Amino acid sequence: MTTKEAYIIIDIGTGNVRVAAASANGTVLGVAREDLQYIRDDKYADALYFDPNALWKQVTALAKQVIAQMPGVTVRAVTATSQREGIVLLGKNGESLIGLPNIDHRGREWEDIVPDKTIVYKLTGRYPTSLFSAFKLIGIKKRWKEIWQNTVSFVSISDWVEYQLSGVIKYEHSQASETLLYDVQFREWSEDLCDVFALDSSLLPPLKNSGEILGPVLPEIAASFAISKDAVVVAGGGDTQLAIKSTQPAVEDIVIVSGTTTPIVKLVDTYMLDAHQRTWTSRDIETNRLVFEANAGVTGLNFQRLKEIFYPNESYTVIEQELAATKDTFCMASLGSVVADEKTPLIKGGFIFPTPVSHQLTRGHFVWATILDIACSIAENYKILGEVAGHQPDYVWACGGGLQSLALRSLLAGLLNKKVQVRRGFEQSSVIGGALICNEALKATVEFDDSIEVVYPQQQEYYTRLYKEWKKTRTNFRSMQ
Repeated sequence: MTTKEAYIIIDIGTGNVRVAAASANGTVLGVAREDLQYIRDDKYADALYFDPNALWKQVTALAKQVIAQMPGVTVRAVTATSQREGIVLLGKNGESLIGLPNIDHRGREWEDIVPDKTIVYKLTGRYPTSLFSAFKLIGIKKRWKEIWQNTVSFVSISDWVEYQLSGVIKYEHSQASETLLYDVQFREWSEDLCDVFALDSSLLPPLKNSGEILGPVLPEIAASFAISKDAVVVAGGGDTQLAIKSTQPAVEDIVIVSGTTTPIVKLVDTYMLDAHQRTWTSRDIETNRLVFEANAGVTGLNFQRLKEIFYPNESYTVIEQELAATKDTFCMASLGSVVADEKTPLIKGGFIFPTPVSHQLTRGHFVWATILDIACSIAENYKILGEVAGHQPDYVWACGGGLQSLALRSLLAGLLNKKVQVRRGFEQSSVIGGALICNEALKATVEFDDSIEVVYPQQQEYYTRLYKEWKKTRTNFRSMQ
């Protein structure tokens, strides 16, 4: 590829819609984003949906915006990634009926239809809850008849984006892992799981590998985006898996992906389960590799919301400067981060600091306490992965927007007693992962910048003290449940 060529990566996250352009060497050329618009569904206790047609208008507008900023650049390929448990239902004529995001829990009241959840865990690598797609489908089937009667198939959100681009209906393997209808070990749909959930296997599209070329961009889409009619659509995958790819890890490596949530994953080459059913096992976008995962929950979302309160107009540089002056236990927090071996989530949390309120208490203390809560919950989940799968290397890889905080990287290095390594562009990890996938699909040989920043562990006694204080704080809030 030449310097005048680029890829488009469309990323539908939990909170926003992003369209990015990247060169073959991983340089991010442009990014445009908007909030994803959800609609509350009062037919259920805890249900949200989105209008796929409205979402596609957002994608189109953002793509045009990014492409217009690159005059003279030829788009060679387009790919997509998305939140992993979200789906779009498709109608008899291929129309998009409704979108159900990962935060939609319309299936919660039917979770008990699975009498033996252990059987499902063994096949799918995850304990079955309303987070996953099968229960979303059951919720529609039970209570939204007019949608269900017109539904003939469904796809993940990234597969839906690629369907809009190419006209090809399919399901990529890393995304299929999140449906509860897919046998993760054997990389295939499962009739037995369809029977468990009383869902017809005819709903399931053909499976495709990440990195497959699905064909050219549809002519009307190429014209709308103002890109070459020779641009191709490349199968992407789950957002966590694309972010993992950006770190270029090996089997046995652990990767921390700090986004809206924080997956902590180990790359393995054999199907692995936890006897206590605390972990997830998914297919990776690399055909022969699996992702063994614990997840610290909505850590990044917590940080973003508190940043909007305490630092609404300031840059990360300002935050880091103030954090550097507040490294103490003057203020501690427990904000609902998830630890895999806890049976129930924290539903009450907050900050603890000395009273009466001291003049020493600053906004930096609140954000420092938030980052410490994130780091300690990551460390707890890392420990669980280590108990089950071990971890010998003296480093972990890290990526995602949350790792812009050097304070977080330093805390992780100290708490894990491991080097924390990030590659160039780690803040845009799903975009970099998308560029790497497109390179492989097009067999493009390019020089990729492999520069790495490393934070080394130090002051172990100090970090042990911080961890004990955090643990005590979490216990205090749990006693209030």
